[in-house]
This record gives sequence, structure tokens and C-alpha cells, in this order.
Amino acid sequence: MVSVTLLIRVAAATMVSTTAFAADMPQPMPPPMQYQPIVMEQPASAWYLRGDIGVGITNKFDVTYLPSPPDVGNGFAFDQHSNGDTVFINAGIGYEFNNWLRFDVTGTYRSKTDVNAFGSYSFPGGGTFGDSYHGYLQSWIALANAYIDLGTWDCLTPFVGAGIGGAYNKMADLTDVGIGTSGRGIGLNSSEWHAAYALYAGLTYNVTQSFKVDLSYRYLNYGSVTDTINCIGGCNPDSYKFGSLSSQDLMLGVRFLLQPEATPVAMPISTRG
Repeated sequence: MVSVTLLIRVAAATMVSTTAFAADMPQPMPPPMQYQPIVMEQPASAWYLRGDIGVGITNKFDVTYLPSPPDVGNGFAFDQHSNGDTVFINAGIGYEFNNWLRFDVTGTYRSKTDVNAFGSYSFPGGGTFGDSYHGYLQSWIALANAYIDLGTWDCLTPFVGAGIGGAYNKMADLTDVGIGTSGRGIGLNSSEWHAAYALYAGLTYNVTQSFKVDLSYRYLNYGSVTDTINCIGGCNPDSYKFGSLSSQDLMLGVRFLLQPEATPVAMPISTRG
């Protein structure tokens, strides 16, 4: 009986010591957490600011003689007229609706354009006389525009667009000098509002997600302006309409999206089962 009891005690002691030893053995470490870089995508839409500089190749416009009642039928007609080109600045704010459609509202200041004209007339008693005209055309243009981006290849995005709005045109410092007479006259610096529209085609270079450079062409039609000459020396005050104002514009501009750049964010991904 004693030996059986002893054997039971020895076996129990052995099991306890084995369990304690197993508890002291180093345990395997859990697998490490792994990180995968996740890039947060840029929102599809964003507001933007834009600015442009450009050269306006002004198309030849019409000049119409509008005589005062005493001068009706005097036979005056313009023999020739010409106009110069201009430079302009453009600024606006817009909204990029998605990666192919955007809208903006722009304002343009066009610097003075030279205007020159020469006309002649005949008196009933004989003799042909002429008048030489010179002045400056200034314009301020406001347009609401829509553009379609035609896809992006290697950071280049072609686009087309159209705009509609208004033009504030001013004829400044118009003078009339009589040729063969002593007549002279000075304009009234008249200004008028007219409807305007534009057509666009261009190419965008995407420098970053938030900064873009535009090279574009714009056909601009911006109405007309009429000014009246106040005569010096007894002649009658006649008016002159400068109409069919239009221009072929070449523009270089930038756009700044009011949206921060996307930044990579590391997201932990567990590999434990």
C-alpha cells in the first residue's frame, strides 16, 4: 500500500513540474501588422480661380455714317477704315463639375485699339472734300462659359467651350479733321452695353491635381459702339457706328483648384487569421 501511494505522489509531482516547465517555454510571437499605402482620391468636383493674358487680333469692323437731319443726302461715304490689335487680361472663378465638364464666369479688360477712317463727300456747287477720323476703342467683357474636357493623355487635356454675356464698349478720343476745309470735331467718348458671345478651343497641361496651365484660342463677338462728333466751326453733329466688333484671341492662362492635393495615408491591414 505504501509503495502504491508513493508512486501516485511521484507521478503527480512529475505532471506539475512538466506543466510549470511548459508554461516557462517561450511562446510564438503573433504575426506583425502590415501596412499598405492607400491614396485618398481627389474629389470629383472643385471650385477654381483662373487668370489669363492674351493678344486680340481684331477683325476689321464696319463703320456706318449716321448723318444729322441737315446732312442727309450730302453723299458722304467712307473710302477706307482700319483698326489695330490689342492686349487683354482675363480673370474669373469657376466650378469643375467632374473630369469632363466645367463652368466659369470671367471678366476681361481689353486695352485701347486704334481706329482710323477716311471719308469723302461733294458739295452741290462742286468740289470734293474729305474727313479723317481717329480714335480708340476700349472694351470690358463679362462672360458665363461652359467647357467640355475631351480626355487626358500624358497630362494633356484638349477642350472646347462656349460663352455668352455682355460687352461694355467705349469710343475714346474720337476726332474728325476736315481735309480741304477748316472743319474739326471731337467725339463725346460714348459708351454702350451690347450682347457678346465666345467660342473656345484649347489644350490644358495638368502640372498637378490643383494647378493647370491653359493655352487656348477664343473667337469673340462683342457688339458695337456709336459716337457723335461735336463740330468746331459751324458743321452739323453727325454720328458714326462702329459695328460687327469681333476678335481672334490667343490666351495663356492658369487655373488654381481650391482643393488640397491628395496625400497618401498608410492604413493598417492585419494578416492574422
